Amino acid sequence: MREWVCGCCGRWRVSVELIRGRYRYRLVHRYRPEFGGGNNVIGEVSSVAELEELLRSRSPLGLADLHEAA
Repeated sequence: MREWVCGCCGRWRVSVELIRGRYRYRLVHRYRPEFGGGNNVIGEVSSVAELEELLRSRSPLGLADLHEAA
């Protein structure tokens, strides 16, 4: 599974998974440990254009703010 994280804080993540023969992009917001940790799945989409729209509408990020996780 590939994953990208935001360069600002590392709490926004986009993972790419192969589900039933199709790739799905999943946007997740991770909570800080002092707030209990955990993940909040914001949404799943099936194309990069839809991912860009999801990022624009539900997060303070754009595609250019993401980099591949190490």
